[in-house]
Amino acid sequence: MRDFLFSDIAAIHGLANVPDNPELAVAAGTRLCVDLLQPLQDQFGRIAIRSAYRSCEVNALGAMLQASGKKGYNCAANEANYASHIWDRRDGEGRMGATACVVVPAFVDAFPGEGEWRKLAWWIHDHLPYSRLEFFPTLWAFNIQWREQPERRIDSYAAPRGCLTKTGMTGHGDRHEAEWAGIEVAMVGNSL
Repeated sequence: MRDFLFSDIAAIHGLANVPDNPELAVAAGTRLCVDLLQPLQDQFGRIAIRSAYRSCEVNALGAMLQASGKKGYNCAANEANYASHIWDRRDGEGRMGATACVVVPAFVDAFPGEGEWRKLAWWIHDHLPYSRLEFFPTLWAFNIQWREQPERRIDSYAAPRGCLTKTGMTGHGDRHEAEWAGIEVAMVGNSL
């Protein structure tokens, strides 16, 4: 939980990053861990948490600083982050959820080439009950979200940018083994 509660924004600006509703935050965070993060770590080795839970105060400051043009603050408005990075609030549809931004170091080492983030994205799509994934160019970091009534959508800010898949797109419900074949073998050798 310490990794989830640490926030650079909170540390820099002297804010407490503590849930107003700890029971909801723990329930949502537990599902994120059990359903997504632990299986990911069991398969590919240690994962690094870059960002996870944000209090409404911390997230609002990050969103305001981002809107003012400050670099390094990547927070959406609070309402857009309920049941995402703000674990202790349900979203507008009443769903519980939690998001963490993670890096899988062994994956970065094994697949550093442009566009190779898609191998991991398709593996997660075929194996884990995620709601949303958002990939970033640096170290193939990605937001991974667990949410009640998952959306099953993958977007990327890394090349190629845009939506990789979402409900209704051709092939969304298919298996994508051809896209991630060999990932497990390459990762085992890299994580030793």
